[in-house]
Amino acid sequence: MCDGSHGGESALTRQRIYGWAMETTPGPRSPRDADTIATGASRSEENVHRSSPQRRFDPPRLIDDVEVWAPAASSVILVTDTPDADGSLMTPVTDAPGWWRVDTVGGAGSGAASQSGSEPQRRYGFRIFRDAATSDDSSADAPVRPDPRSVRQPDGVHGMSALHVVDESIWTDDEWHGRSVLGAIIYELHVGTFTPAGTLDSAIDKLDHLVDLGVDFVELMPVNAFNGDVGWGYDGVDWFAVQESYGGPDALVRFVDACHARGIGVVLDVVYNHLGPSGNYLPEYGPYLSDGATSWGAGLNLAGPDSDTVRDYIVSNALRWLRDFHIDALRLDAVHALNDHRAVHILEELATETDSLAAELGRPLSLIAESDLNDPRLVTPRDRGGFGLTAQWDDDIHHAIHTLISGERQGYYADFGSYDALAKVLRGGFFHDGTYSSFRRRHHGRPIPTDEIAAATLLAYTCNHDQIGNRAIGDRPSAYLDPGQLAIKASLVLLSPFTPMLFMGEEWAASTPFQFFTSHPEPELGRATAEGRKAEFAEHGWDSAEIPDPQSPQTFADSKLDWSEPGTGVHARVLEFYRALIELRKTRNAFADKSFASLDVEYDEQAGWFAMHRGDQSVVAVIGAEPTDVPIRLEPALSWSDVDITDDGLHSPGHNVVVGTRVR
Repeated sequence: MCDGSHGGESALTRQRIYGWAMETTPGPRSPRDADTIATGASRSEENVHRSSPQRRFDPPRLIDDVEVWAPAASSVILVTDTPDADGSLMTPVTDAPGWWRVDTVGGAGSGAASQSGSEPQRRYGFRIFRDAATSDDSSADAPVRPDPRSVRQPDGVHGMSALHVVDESIWTDDEWHGRSVLGAIIYELHVGTFTPAGTLDSAIDKLDHLVDLGVDFVELMPVNAFNGDVGWGYDGVDWFAVQESYGGPDALVRFVDACHARGIGVVLDVVYNHLGPSGNYLPEYGPYLSDGATSWGAGLNLAGPDSDTVRDYIVSNALRWLRDFHIDALRLDAVHALNDHRAVHILEELATETDSLAAELGRPLSLIAESDLNDPRLVTPRDRGGFGLTAQWDDDIHHAIHTLISGERQGYYADFGSYDALAKVLRGGFFHDGTYSSFRRRHHGRPIPTDEIAAATLLAYTCNHDQIGNRAIGDRPSAYLDPGQLAIKASLVLLSPFTPMLFMGEEWAASTPFQFFTSHPEPELGRATAEGRKAEFAEHGWDSAEIPDPQSPQTFADSKLDWSEPGTGVHARVLEFYRALIELRKTRNAFADKSFASLDVEYDEQAGWFAMHRGDQSVVAVIGAEPTDVPIRLEPALSWSDVDITDDGLHSPGHNVVVGTRVR
């Protein structure tokens, strides 16, 4: 899901609430070879084309190279950090309607810059004039705005932009050839709370922990520039810039390079469905936004007049992360909020351009959708009428597992919670596949053609930033489930044919919450966000005093992982269990199969057990709290609690899971 961090003036209507808000995600086609599935398209020549020139964004090296798209302007003045310079009047580009460039820049230093080939850290911005009567007056009272394509905002999203070019000398990953996300172990983390320092550089120090765990990809929650120093990242407004409090663009380069050195790929979470409530100056430049609204504000102009350039803005941003920052995959936030009624959807464009770039770079690149549509067309290959995305989040899997284990049934959990629901989701990917949704009060979704689409195109998880952070108090499952129940959830996800994703700290049952936090400098915006959060949960029976204040520094501090936990007590035992599960997934052939056909289930609701079979391997979960007999004969390889092997199967305590080879 797209995240509760989407606050704003109407924060009370924009926050996603635990057990009260959004919906799900769909999956791809035909279990062909992994590389083909990973791109969502066949590798025929007709499906591979070169990116259009306007979609290859190369940051300006010199002030003289700066251009801007401002079709709404009657005139544009480029303002720099040169002392006493009034700025330079920009001129329209004759062969590119709406674009402006400057021939000469007032003030000293522009000539010297040309000799060095770059002007690192030079600051600049634009004064935008819409009224021709004042357009020739450079001293007119028009505020200086940052570049919509700014690659660095050293002074925050309201300050001037800075020139910056990725330092290619940092890269040491020539031997990194990429890998498919399908079937890989993905680990979602928030940079600000992953370590005490909360920076990309400090996160590097924890990568060996992930290597030891068996992680294949790190998924970063959004790192593009947002207002303030603290936030989830989904209120970003400068899509091409890296948040300064995380270390800025060079820190992201160092982090990706360090991941690749350890054999770990990087997924970056990007938000193209809306912009944050503060620092969004795009409407002053042109028709970037549409009249239609999302749950978090105005959406992007994807189909109206001048939308070609807006779509180029999105696609060029995606390609820049993949090309210049060596990112391996993008997680596309809340794609159901992309209001695009063109014949070729923006998601299909993104997938086509990404595949072209992958062919150019010679390494796999992936797009992972977050969607609540339960529509398999997202991951159906383009030559079969789909969008050709690589994979998508699947909340139905989460809901089916979570509700059965936890007993929670509120909000969008209401239709889940049965053994039958879990069986249906494991066999078919979606629970709502054209069925009636009581939460939505309508029919929802469509079936996945399981004989054509690999199960691995669906991401499965026991928790993620939404399913924790959008609970009233941001409590993790470890706060209300016992370790045996956590072990059951982990086993069903990690040993399924789906692509598993963990959320930071889950692997050791972290006791710290992950709460919703912001740091809006504007008092009125901060107050609206805090009051709205409390009001919404109060409507659903929570004491408003219990709801953490998103603006409080303590809320952010409380959400930081405690790295003293993994080596102690039950935390250490849970961590070892996760390591063992991942080792089984990677070493036993039955768990490597990515197809739906590789899975079968059986269960006895009255006896309180559920079994997921993968070839000759079985995962037997004792859901109930009481001991029970399971008529499945196993040679156990791993269990949370010891079991007794009987002639007819096994006898297990409650809240337990056993993994092993079936005895015929």
